[in-house]
Amino acid sequence: MAIRIGILGYGNLGKGVECAVRHNPDMELAAVFTRRDPASLELLTEGVKVYAAEDAPAKKDEIDVMILCGGSATDLPKQTPDMAKYFNVVDSFDTHARIPEHFDAVDEAAKNSGHVGIISVGWDPGMFSLNRLYANAVLPGGKDYTFWGKGVSQGHSDAIRRIEGVKDARQYTIPIDSALEAVRSGSNPELSIRQKHTRECFVVAEKGADQDKIRETILHMPNYFADYDTTVHFISEEELRRDHAGIPHGGFVIRSGKTGWEDEHSHVIEYSLKLDSNPEFTSSVLAAYARAAYRLHQEGQSGCKSVFDIAPAYLSALDGAALRKHLL
Repeated sequence: MAIRIGILGYGNLGKGVECAVRHNPDMELAAVFTRRDPASLELLTEGVKVYAAEDAPAKKDEIDVMILCGGSATDLPKQTPDMAKYFNVVDSFDTHARIPEHFDAVDEAAKNSGHVGIISVGWDPGMFSLNRLYANAVLPGGKDYTFWGKGVSQGHSDAIRRIEGVKDARQYTIPIDSALEAVRSGSNPELSIRQKHTRECFVVAEKGADQDKIRETILHMPNYFADYDTTVHFISEEELRRDHAGIPHGGFVIRSGKTGWEDEHSHVIEYSLKLDSNPEFTSSVLAAYARAAYRLHQEGQSGCKSVFDIAPAYLSALDGAALRKHLL
């Protein structure tokens, strides 16, 4: 029997999950839930119905895992604990500073309902987090560095779009080349947040909006822009569609460390991603962790998990024998 997947939110991430489900033969799309008019959505998958978001609890017996595709700024802190009362859930909450409190909220709801919740799934947090953990375990004497970009951050773009007077926006995270090369050299430089990345924002303002106020709100937004050198450009909607329609991203996780009795040998571990579509790749990771949530629930587990708590075999559609034969 296929794992029945529900999608809450049908933006870029939700559409990506729909595509990911299509490529996982042990999954099927059961329903999509939206805060928009359900009749206004046209899915790619034939025969799947769209429902209002408030109707989701009534479908709890028809869905094995609900994948939550809202934004981290205001949607997921409320949606994930709420939906964990009725479903096994997976989200891509990516406000790093608030992950501990989000974990606690989802853990309480999921334990009370007997469901599994897996939070902060994607590539960072997510795949990058795992690579930081593995590298730390292998090289306990060393330093971690993470660089993002150049690419469009969905979470940061969404945070800008929530500002009053903003019609649409794209935010690019850009690594500083000199910092990246210094880290790759193994010299273990001390780098502040501001020395590693810049941020560039392209904003379409509503007619008559106070652009100076929007710019100041962006520049001083905690957890998003306040600690970075940030440039804000105001452009037309036509320019945004023409020049910033794609959603590429990527980045690097690097740990440099030493081994030997006197730390005489240096090592650099580097993991990198180059993504044509940030939301589609994130969605593919979400789908894999939806499989893990389903399997854990089948085993009788409950509560919140992070990517650190999930054994790799739970992510794969292959069984243990096949994994050992082909991938080990």
